[in-house]
Amino acid sequence: MKTSKLFFKTLPALLLFISVAIRGFGAAPARQEYYEIRIYHIDQKAQADRVDAYLKDVYIPALHRAGISKIGVFKPVEADTAFGKLIYVFIPVKTLDKFSALPELLDKDEVYNKSARDYIDAPFDNPPYARYESILLKAFPLMPEFKTPSYSTAPDQRIYELRNYESATEAKAAKKIQMFNEGGEMKIFEQLGFNAVFFAQVIVGSHKPNLMYMTTFSDMKTHDEKWKAFQAHPDWIKLKAVPEYLNTVIKPKPYLLHPTSYSDF
Repeated sequence: MKTSKLFFKTLPALLLFISVAIRGFGAAPARQEYYEIRIYHIDQKAQADRVDAYLKDVYIPALHRAGISKIGVFKPVEADTAFGKLIYVFIPVKTLDKFSALPELLDKDEVYNKSARDYIDAPFDNPPYARYESILLKAFPLMPEFKTPSYSTAPDQRIYELRNYESATEAKAAKKIQMFNEGGEMKIFEQLGFNAVFFAQVIVGSHKPNLMYMTTFSDMKTHDEKWKAFQAHPDWIKLKAVPEYLNTVIKPKPYLLHPTSYSDF
């Protein structure tokens, strides 16, 4: 009985201690998200029109109903040789379970299945696309959730730059990821206002080991100015000379994109 009374007397103090400790440590870090980047390969304008209609009127609304509120859709800038040939779709999910559940959710969505007939049941000799590829990524620890930028310029003026960095080995790729996170490369992007959407490691794809990230700009002039400032930044000049970070990337591939008029960001 005495032990029980002592417990209840000390319980408020114990709870207060736990509460203070939790506030002291701050909120738990956000769980790292996963992203699918789907790339449609298009052979002709008629296919581009069909994929646009499917994404705009059928697929994106279905993903919204499934609880994914922000879907990005992008196309190469006019000066790119890939202009008119590719459509990029960015799909963020909180967990791998959510990602794996999407096909079943769509299969059970009556509105989707009714609206997607032209796309789903397209004849073999008149497909809506040539091929599409899917890349699965996991967000970096220091940017565990994606962010959407906001610009007043028209979509066809905005520049969204998707970069793909391939490394020679898994060890070199791990060092490049460390360079972005603990090394401070992402902080430089943030200081200079690159308005990054995400930084992530590719976990399923055809060019591993590699990472991908997307930065955004109101227009091409701002893009060029920001990158010029990045290359001259003293922190970047110092960071890229660190011996352990040398030769961590063998194939940097930048892709300049415009968001479509129906993209969520």
